[in-house]
Amino acid sequence: MSNVRSQSWLIDRRHALRGLGTCIALPFLECMVPLRAAEAKTATPRRSAFIYLANGVHSLNYQITSPGKDYQFSRSLKPLEKHRQSITPISGLHHPGALGHHHNCISVWLTGGKLGPSDKNTISVDQKMAEVTAKQTRYPSMEVALTGESLAWTADGVRLPSMRRCSEIFASLFESPKGGTAAQRKALRRKGSVLDANLAEVRQLEQAMGSADKGRLDQYLTSVREAEVRTRRADAWLDTPLPAVSEADRKRTSRDVPATLAGDYFRTVYDLIVLAFQTDVTRVATFSLGGEGDAFAIPEIGITESRHQLSHHGGDPGYMEKLTNYDTFAIEQFAYFLTRLAETKDLNGKPLLGSTMALFGSGMSYGHSHGNANLPLVLAGGTDLGLKHGRHLDFNQGHFKGYQLDKPGEHYSLCSRPANTNAHMSNLLLLMAQRMGVETDKFGDSNTVIEL
Repeated sequence: MSNVRSQSWLIDRRHALRGLGTCIALPFLECMVPLRAAEAKTATPRRSAFIYLANGVHSLNYQITSPGKDYQFSRSLKPLEKHRQSITPISGLHHPGALGHHHNCISVWLTGGKLGPSDKNTISVDQKMAEVTAKQTRYPSMEVALTGESLAWTADGVRLPSMRRCSEIFASLFESPKGGTAAQRKALRRKGSVLDANLAEVRQLEQAMGSADKGRLDQYLTSVREAEVRTRRADAWLDTPLPAVSEADRKRTSRDVPATLAGDYFRTVYDLIVLAFQTDVTRVATFSLGGEGDAFAIPEIGITESRHQLSHHGGDPGYMEKLTNYDTFAIEQFAYFLTRLAETKDLNGKPLLGSTMALFGSGMSYGHSHGNANLPLVLAGGTDLGLKHGRHLDFNQGHFKGYQLDKPGEHYSLCSRPANTNAHMSNLLLLMAQRMGVETDKFGDSNTVIEL
């Protein structure tokens, strides 16, 4: 790196990245890695899954209008009626930091952060949970996204990478490394040696930087730190046998499904999450059904337009009907997930649904105007963790004149400006974090914890 010293701070970017790739030494984070790969499991594993639907919903056909236990399911939510006693539809929550910034909806959905021009994101609730559960599982978390990017963010505001192909997800979770354990350990330790090399050089580099470049380097170092943590975790677990997977489960999940068969793809990913929870290789999962600008079409039910296109329906009856059908279709697949969790036993012989919290929803409510208040959310499962379901939890009550679905303009205003400004979605995320064993009384921009 002699050109750094000879030309002040004129350095070739490719040269810098090549140098940085071999000059990082970071502390070993024991709190995120098992001390022994065979560490005992907890008596009752706690699990959480988060499923994201981009661009909001057709809220006139989605909104439940009566609070409490005697609510009637809306057209879009009808597929969940068979799970009434295991779910809680929630209305009236919002993320204050996302209001007016539709492009940030997916980014802050699980963080409760505020993303202005100079802000960076904060840790997502799934990763906060993973800090607690990682000691007991082979993998801290599982990130899946059909299109776009993952929902997961580190404490330093770096988005974690996601996987898409089902066969690759299966292989990453359940197949032995190529070349055997010895070859894998050698490769991991070679990678660790690369990450540990030349610390003095990078510190010298850091001292010569301006504040803007230091920020970029900090983000890069965070990514390297995550790679180091995962490398050490993988090494620690090499001597622990992979869980046995039945031939039926293998056929169900170790396959690739084209995006043109959306329902088959959704169900395959849900089956992978169920299998991962059942075998306890991880206890935290996120699944994005598509990004805000690229949520795909569903030709199998006659929808050739993208979800983003349908969400900007402009009052067109055909688009509005298709958006409702899209909403209902996505919720049908979520209902399938809940059914699979209910019928699948964990390692202790108990239904997974009781020990698994599953949150389905969007960071946007009304896509046409990018309204991101009154978020569509459904929390399911987790009764073994103390959650009580069977009612519509409505935070709009007492703060508005009532739902006026016959007056679309009035209802769309509710989707753009929160009726109850204190009803933060982070209050729900805080509840879920606490039920997962995270010891905290604050998450994101929470101002209380929801009672459920």
